[in-house]
Parts: sequence; C-alpha cells; structure tokens
Amino acid sequence: MAVVGAGIVGLAVAREVMARRPGCELIVIDKQPTVGEYQTGHNSGVIHAGVYYSPGSLKARLCVQGAALMYEYCEANAVPYQRCGKLIVAIKQDELGRLADLEARGHANGVPGLRRVSGAEIAEIEPECRGLAALHSPATGIVDFQAVARAIERELRGQGVTFELGREVTSVRREPNATVLTHADGEWRARSVIACAGLWSDRLAVCAGAPADPRVVPFRGAYLRLPPTAPELVRGLVYPVPDPALPFLGVHVTRHVSGHVLLGPTALLALARDGHSGRSRQALHDAGQTLAWPGTWRMGRRFWRTGIDEITMAINRRAFVERCAQYVPAVRSATIDEQALHGVRAQAVGRDGRLTDDFVISHTPGVTHVRNAPSPAATSSFALAREIVDRFDAESAAAE
Repeated sequence: MAVVGAGIVGLAVAREVMARRPGCELIVIDKQPTVGEYQTGHNSGVIHAGVYYSPGSLKARLCVQGAALMYEYCEANAVPYQRCGKLIVAIKQDELGRLADLEARGHANGVPGLRRVSGAEIAEIEPECRGLAALHSPATGIVDFQAVARAIERELRGQGVTFELGREVTSVRREPNATVLTHADGEWRARSVIACAGLWSDRLAVCAGAPADPRVVPFRGAYLRLPPTAPELVRGLVYPVPDPALPFLGVHVTRHVSGHVLLGPTALLALARDGHSGRSRQALHDAGQTLAWPGTWRMGRRFWRTGIDEITMAINRRAFVERCAQYVPAVRSATIDEQALHGVRAQAVGRDGRLTDDFVISHTPGVTHVRNAPSPAATSSFALAREIVDRFDAESAAAE
C-alpha cells in the first residue's frame, strides 16, 4: 500500500493505516527531501477550535475532534504546544451580527469554552487589543505542525514504514490488481493508494481518471514577523471577524510557539504551486494551468474588490500593519523583521468559480484522493485521517 504526500495529513493517514493494519507493508512518498515541507511547514501554527465552520460539515466535525486529538498527541510525544486562546474581535457595529452568527456556529459545533465578551473584558484578556465585543475561544492553541510531522515520521519509521522522500510521483495508472505510480527513476506498484498530495492533488486525481473539477488554485500568503524580543503585544491570538463569503480568516495577530508574533496572512493568487520561497521553476506552467481554468476568471469577477485589497497589503507594508492595528493599535510602533514569511495554500475552485468550502475526498479505481484539505486540515489531521481511511476501507470493500 502507498500514501502519496508526507505533509501532516498524509502522515496522519499512514499512521491510521498502521493502527488498523499492524505489520502492513506501507510506503510514504513525497517530492520533498523532508516531511512537512509545503503547507504543513508554512502556516501560522494555529490549532483551531472549530468556531468558523458550517454545522454538519466535515470541517466542523473533524476540527473539534482533531483539535482534541492534536493536543493529546503533542502531550504524549513531548511536542511543545500552548493552549493560549483566541479572541475574534468586532471593531464595527456591522460586525456584531456576524459575531453572533459565529457564536451560534461555535456552540452548534461543540467548541469548548466559547463565550462572548464585552469591550472591557477584551482588555482583560488581551491588554493591547481594542474592540466593541469579541468571542473568546480558550481551546484554541499553537504548535509547530512540522514538529508534529517529524514526530509522526519517527513513529512510522519505528513501525517499519518505508519512506521515499525526494521522489515526485509524475503519473498514476491502474492495472489489474495494482496501482502504478511513476517517478523519474522508475515506478512503484501498490495494491492501493491514498493520495494526500496537497497542491498537486488535482493533477494526480485527473491522471488517475477523476474529473478536472474542482481545480487547485494556489493562494500565496505573506506574514510579517516581530522578533521574540519585542514587547508582548498579544498573549495569544487575535483575529478579526471574517468575511463569510470567503474561506480566509483575514489578517490576524498571532503568537507562534517560537516566541515570534506574526501579522497576516495576506491571500493573493499565486503564480506557482511551490512558490512559498518566492522562486519556482514551474511558475509558467502553474500559472498557465490556473489561468486556463474557467473557475479562476469567474472567481476573479466575483472577488475583484477583495483582490485589489490584498494586492494593496502585499505591496504596502504600512497598509498591512494598519489593518492589524485596527484591533491591536500597538503594532503601529512595533519593530518588524525586514523579511516576510510566505506560504502557499491549496484551495479547490469549481468550474463555476465557487471556492470549495469543505474537505473533499473522492475515489478512482485503486486510489482514494484528498481533493481539498485547506485550513483547518492541520488541526483536523488525526480526525481527518480516520475519515479518509474509513472511506478508503468502504470503497475497497465495495470493489471486492
């Protein structure tokens, strides 16, 4: 059996497979030389509590379950984390209704300890924060998800799992009784495959015979970073009230487990799927695929104002800082590192231009595909892995 993708979701899937099939001959394949190199290693490291997601959705259910499992795993494996809590702050009157909607969602999803607080109480929780009202989520936390990924890798290697890192799967085809994964130096043959390929998930799925819809459209996020020696601006995490039409949560002020404070991220359409470092040999090819997708243009027509706003923040650091200063005014005078941090998020977009809002799992003969796993996939990874393997098992049983 093979798992394609050594991000945190792929590793959690491999761990779940081994838990159900001790002694299974399993291989984990990734194009990068180390685990957790892409989305897992380029995010704010937030363990989400489950406030934002539509009740009944996979995200709602698996985020709440996954956060509990993530804390449990970190505790058992000595992975540093902090349950520092989060404020979602309304700074305008017209945001109060959306805040109430979020509160209802959070309670429907079973978010532990969620409560609404007044403007005066905001300052008690976060002295540098200002707002009319907020939701306080004490169960929200922070962790280095790449450290979690490395811990899972050690566990899997100890169970005899084979890792093929630095090997890119370029094609997938089904033959009688085997799925063939091609790479530059040859091929692997596996009875079955679970593909958790993140930014390349749609390409592998289409190669295996799945529909092109939805297509992965990459979004590049930038974070500004304050040094750990800076004054304590936030004790935990401070978020704005998000736009319900978008799957992004807006620029926020978050403490990282390293001690740094991060501002961000922005969310710009990216030229390259592997562009988290700002350099990519595949930029022209990736950009061509993105621009050839009808959903990209339909999405652009729908969200062009948002796009202009994001471009403004990307090119104007003062505008970026000012957005965060609306609810944490002290960031205006904070020292900010010269170099920004970047990450690329895989967001599935339909042909009709709609951004896919939930996790998406599908199947082709011999392969189970994770077609959409954006935030809170890292938080949800252990619970999401159970869901993926449940569906893989059901599909395998039906095929026999």
